[in-house]
Amino acid sequence: MIHLHLGTLEPLMTATPPDMPPLVIAGHGTRDVDGVSVCLALVDRVRGLLPGVRVEAGFVELTPPTIDKALSDVLDGAASAVVVPLMIGSGGHVREDIPQAIAAGKSAHEGATVVYTRHLGSPAPLISAVRKRIATACDDWAAGDTTVVFVGRGCSVTDANADHIRLGRVLLETGSYAAVVPAFIQVAQPTVAEALDVALLTGSRRIVVMPHYLFPGRLTAWVQAAVDKWSGAHPDAEVRVAGPIGDCPELAEVVAKRYREGMLRARTDLGSPAYLTGLLLTGRKVVAVGGGCVNRRRVPKLLAAGADVTVVAPELHPALAELVAAGSITWRERDFQESDLDGAWYILATTDDPATNARVVAAAEARHTFCVRADQADLGSAWTPATGDIPGATIAVLASHNPRRSATLRDRLVELMEAADD
Repeated sequence: MIHLHLGTLEPLMTATPPDMPPLVIAGHGTRDVDGVSVCLALVDRVRGLLPGVRVEAGFVELTPPTIDKALSDVLDGAASAVVVPLMIGSGGHVREDIPQAIAAGKSAHEGATVVYTRHLGSPAPLISAVRKRIATACDDWAAGDTTVVFVGRGCSVTDANADHIRLGRVLLETGSYAAVVPAFIQVAQPTVAEALDVALLTGSRRIVVMPHYLFPGRLTAWVQAAVDKWSGAHPDAEVRVAGPIGDCPELAEVVAKRYREGMLRARTDLGSPAYLTGLLLTGRKVVAVGGGCVNRRRVPKLLAAGADVTVVAPELHPALAELVAAGSITWRERDFQESDLDGAWYILATTDDPATNARVVAAAEARHTFCVRADQADLGSAWTPATGDIPGATIAVLASHNPRRSATLRDRLVELMEAADD
């Protein structure tokens, strides 16, 4: 097998992996002393999760240092860096302010690589943290007797507001609350008072207001003020206010995960950050979760390598169904269960449901088993190269984060090798 890392044509024997790039955590900033303290405690917690990585904080406003200053400082001693936006939503700071600060911080470091990761969003750990805050506020109230007013920041970016509404629905279905009413503290509607009115009209008299913010500050103070004002006019309802997410393991875990995603893209000294190898799968169990087109292409190649393939999916592509009928593969006709991976040497997460793929990757990680994730390759632990066969050899190409380029280069290399043999 011929392995090629694309991005450099220098001999790979002389290439050495770069140091772990530093991390700049890009926060909003606040004049609230407690908010700053909690944020910096979170930064320290992230440092504990990333030994050997320099971790610094920078802020959009109000709290020093600025993001551009923090980034410039870390680039004084590094060729690359990763910037993780400490933002739940994808509003103006994520889309405009932080990218502008990154450009300013990088301006004096020509040739440096700066990877800007996706925002925090609403992964399972953060949803768990929110539910814990709500449970603390509920105290002796049963979740089924409690209505949650779920308060977001609110901004002029429709998608960001829509994400908050969607997350409210996730909380309703996973938390078993009587109802979840979304609200915003600024710009968008409904307001906190309007959402409390809706909760009251539904008959609820036990209401928990959850400010969906990372740290205490101006926004949490505004939420408390709005609740106090409304409660004074509605003595027949009891309202409790939950705390913000704050410095917690769940938040630190998500920040560290975003860093690891960005770290792969920052390591540009090699053509690809993956370590290429050849798997000898004869007689070894391989689990492919998903019965669609991706596994239709990959399963036959695994069979050709001698793998003992099990496909887990409620339904199968006709080509995979033929393999089941022929006795070539095992089919578990249902949704994925973690126990499906027991004893597997290699795993494919190729469903059309990101949440299921994430579960497969997490279960594989717990078993120390390499896993390819088809929908978000950087979140898996292995990548599938573009391969091409020539007499006596297989050419495998990984062009970092660009499968189309991998395939194009694979095709060109096969053509060149075939021409050389003529």
